[in-house]
Amino acid sequence: MAGTKHTSAVQDSARKTAAELNPNGPTGRPRREFAVPPTLAQHGPARIISLCNQKGGVGKTTTTISLSAALAEYGRRVLVVDFDPQGALSAGLGISTHDSNTVYDLLLGTVKDPAEVIQHTAIEGLDVLPANIDLSAAEVHLVNEVARETILARVLRKVSDDYDVILIDCQPSLGLLTVNALTASHGVLIPLECEFFALRGVALLIETIDKVRDRLNPAIELDGILATMYDSRTLHSREVLERVVDAFGEKVLETVIGRTVKFPDASVAGTPITEFAPEHAAAKAYRQLARELISRGAIA
Repeated sequence: MAGTKHTSAVQDSARKTAAELNPNGPTGRPRREFAVPPTLAQHGPARIISLCNQKGGVGKTTTTISLSAALAEYGRRVLVVDFDPQGALSAGLGISTHDSNTVYDLLLGTVKDPAEVIQHTAIEGLDVLPANIDLSAAEVHLVNEVARETILARVLRKVSDDYDVILIDCQPSLGLLTVNALTASHGVLIPLECEFFALRGVALLIETIDKVRDRLNPAIELDGILATMYDSRTLHSREVLERVVDAFGEKVLETVIGRTVKFPDASVAGTPITEFAPEHAAAKAYRQLARELISRGAIA
């Protein structure tokens, strides 16, 4: 045990020394500390942000859960919308969707009031609009609806004054549900795995956002690209991140989320990483992400 502690101390010291020698962060820009945001004097109306990427497994749900919990820690009232039929976000926050109303019922109009569907989490200030596999039938049912792309926007309009931010966890596709999310949103946050094939689809996603801006939602903007599953030990991760920064510049957030086994552990426990392992580097990274988005004006 003593040897293990000594080895860990040596590794921590080496990392600190490396950080001191290299004042730049993983994105190549100078490291910055984002200040803890001031407490809000009043709440609402919410800014709505979609977390979107048509590629699966890039960290959308993990980021939605962890970012929302970090924002709640900073006194923000947060609503997260599970807009993926897999229902991973609901499960990741310990929300049961068995025999309960979901966002699907609101889209179809069988339930009119979102307050009847919203569930509170164990974290103060963090609520969920849950989903389950029923949502997979939504595109079929909505295809003949008038103004079908704006249905989610009309649902969220009823509760936006109650929250400071609404985060929508989109499914990995660019279908009608994702278009609904983008039409309802003020901003888009793109989690991007530091892997070559994840990089290839970003141009298509940006094109979709531009089409939504032109035809449905002129106010939508790209709030940032978040590098996830970054491993500084691999040349591949470093090269992908470098290419993303070259292509998108300041739109790439300075916060970078590293790869760790703590995320699946937290998911199994049904709790955010900020609660599951509050002192872990991943939890600290998501708190920094919350502070960075607030400092950029993406969130109040």
